[in-house]
Amino acid sequence: MSWDPYAVLGLQRGADEAAVRKAYRKLAKENHPDVRPNDPAAEETFKRATAAFNLLTDPQNKVRYDRGEIDAEGQEQARFHGGHPFGGGGGGSPFGQSSGEAGMDGFEDLFSSLFGGGGGPRRRGAMRGQDARYVVDVDFMDAVKGAQRRLSMADGKVLDVRIPAGVTTGQTLRLRSQGYPGTGGAPPGDALLNVRVKDHPVFKRDGADLRMTLPISIVEAVEGAKVEVLTPLGRKALNVPSGANSGSKLRMRKHGVQLKEGPGDLYVTLQVMLPSKASGDLKGFLKKWDQRDDVPERP
Repeated sequence: MSWDPYAVLGLQRGADEAAVRKAYRKLAKENHPDVRPNDPAAEETFKRATAAFNLLTDPQNKVRYDRGEIDAEGQEQARFHGGHPFGGGGGGSPFGQSSGEAGMDGFEDLFSSLFGGGGGPRRRGAMRGQDARYVVDVDFMDAVKGAQRRLSMADGKVLDVRIPAGVTTGQTLRLRSQGYPGTGGAPPGDALLNVRVKDHPVFKRDGADLRMTLPISIVEAVEGAKVEVLTPLGRKALNVPSGANSGSKLRMRKHGVQLKEGPGDLYVTLQVMLPSKASGDLKGFLKKWDQRDDVPERP
C-alpha cells in the first residue's frame, strides 16, 4: 500500500511548498542521523520525510500526485471507472470499441502512454525510477579548481560526486542512475544535485576571474616589494611596484577559475595600510616632508 507524503510531513493534503519546506526542516532537524545516530526509527522517519519533500517540492510531480496520477513513489496509477479497471463498467470497451481483439489496440496504447511506448515490446509494469533531487553546498575552492568528493545527502545516501571547475550556484549536477530504483526491471532514475557554492573570506568570483584585496604597508607601497599572496594554486610571489597606491590593480595570469578551456586570472587590488598608531618618528618626518602640502585630486 502506498504511503501519504502529506501525512508523513504532518500536513493537510494540498499544502503549499512553503508549508512543505517548513515541515521538512523540522523533521530533518529532529531525526537527522547526525542528531540521532544508531536510531533506526529516526533514520526511517528522516528518509521518508526526505522522499516526501522531494516529491512535493517538484511542481509537476506534486500536481500529478494531488490528481491521483502517481503515487508517493512516483509510480503511475491506473484509473478505475465503475466495475472494470479500465472504465468498461459493463461489457463495453473503455476505448469506444466493442470488446474483442480490436479493443486490444487501445489497451496496448494505454500501457504505451504510461510506460514510455515505442521501441518494441516492454515488460508490463516496468517504469524508470524517479529522479532524486538534492541541494548540495560546495566549497568555493572546489568550485574554482574542480574536485572529486564523497557527499552525504539529506536522506542519508552517500554519493561520489565529480565537481567540475567553474560550477556556480544554481547549476544542477546530474548523477546517472543514482536516483530511486525502477520497477519491473526498468533502470533507476538519476540524482539531480542543485549546487550552492559557499562564500570565501578572501576571494570573489567574476566569471572566470577571481578578485581579492591585498593589504600592503606604506614601506612596501613607497619602495616596492615582493609580497606573498594566497591564490587557488597555493601561495605565490607578487611584485608590488614602487609608488603603488590604494586601489591599484595587479593581475596574476591563469590564477583564476581553472576551467578546462583555459583558466581565468586573479586580480589583486592593493590597499595601503598605515600603522594603527603612528610613531613619533613618522609624525616628525611628515612635518619636515617637502611634499607635505601635496594632496590628491578630489572630485
